Amino acid sequence: MQASVLPQRHLHVHGFSQASIPQRRKCWRIQRLTVSATAAVEASPATSSETTQDPLLLRAVRGDHVERPPVWMMRQAGRYMKVYQDLCKKHPTFRERSENADLAVEISLQPWRAFKPDGVILFSDILTPLTGMGIPFDIEAGRGPVIHEPIRTMQQVEQIRTLDAHGSVPYVAEALTRLREEVGNQSTVLGFVGAPFTLATYIVEGGSSKNYTHMKRLMFTQPEVLHAFLSKMADNIADYVRYQADAGAQAVQIFDSWASNLAPQDYDIFAGPYINQIVDSVKKTHPDLPLILYISGSGGLLERMAKCNVEVISVDGSVDMKDAIRRIGPKFAVQGNMDPGVLFGSKETIAQRVVDTVRSAQGTRHIMNLGHGVLVGTPEDSVAHFFEVGKTVNERL
Repeated sequence: MQASVLPQRHLHVHGFSQASIPQRRKCWRIQRLTVSATAAVEASPATSSETTQDPLLLRAVRGDHVERPPVWMMRQAGRYMKVYQDLCKKHPTFRERSENADLAVEISLQPWRAFKPDGVILFSDILTPLTGMGIPFDIEAGRGPVIHEPIRTMQQVEQIRTLDAHGSVPYVAEALTRLREEVGNQSTVLGFVGAPFTLATYIVEGGSSKNYTHMKRLMFTQPEVLHAFLSKMADNIADYVRYQADAGAQAVQIFDSWASNLAPQDYDIFAGPYINQIVDSVKKTHPDLPLILYISGSGGLLERMAKCNVEVISVDGSVDMKDAIRRIGPKFAVQGNMDPGVLFGSKETIAQRVVDTVRSAQGTRHIMNLGHGVLVGTPEDSVAHFFEVGKTVNERL
């Protein structure tokens, strides 16, 4: 999924079938572009021909001088686009669309063809790797994620398998490799994963939840079970980040969709440490891979997000961007944070809000984005205008 459980994107193109996916796993591994972490901190200018050819988003995160803030949009591929809706009529299930490399590539490229965003994010879902851990799930229309066997005991936790992404989700690697081939250095190919707390919440609850009763009960009655669960998930997700990077993802976004439902002191116990576990593990093997952290409703957690030591903090619409930058400090690039509801407004309103957001982030490494995923029913013309303004924003400041 792409955003609620985040990227919910599954597209199937007429004539494609799962059987048509080539089984060339070794060929899916391509050498990813390296980004100097030192350069990112010191904001030194590009000096080599390889560096100057890097996509705009990577250069902005690194701290190079860039012509404008890069712009992309969470959930930019999916339900608001007519071309996606037409594809869904032929391929009605989300898992069909997201677990077939041909369809995942086609869906991921639909907004690229239409709007040329500076980031092209893989159409997939944060739950995608669960089957490789021995946790079956489905995504039902009108209901969302369904975990068939919720995990609530230590015995169940001990049965969770180490993720073999190559064997269980080969279509993810193929899709990312093909996206890199299609996009080249014109845009940054983005992968994404779910954070341990959010994934565990779905799994413990058995799906979406309003009150998180089962998760809260586990937190406060059997915390040792939950900690063992979260640690296993963190190890597996770190491997999944590496898998995506090796296949072609040039940056990876971590979604912790439900972490804002925790009291801050509980975030420090059950969420933050396991994001840190992922980041520390990934940086040992992929020190130059930019990681982006997004938490919906995170206005009260920004300082805690900064302790996770990612390169980019994605700010949602619950906080003023200037205030967010002040609170997290100058170490990080920021992403966001226009309210997606603005896209239902007039072109003038959209343009003004884009300009306001960029102006609020001036002086900081900034990726223009929404504060949440684009909403169902958003006019495509409004999305087009968002990108047009974003790409010409320096002329409007």
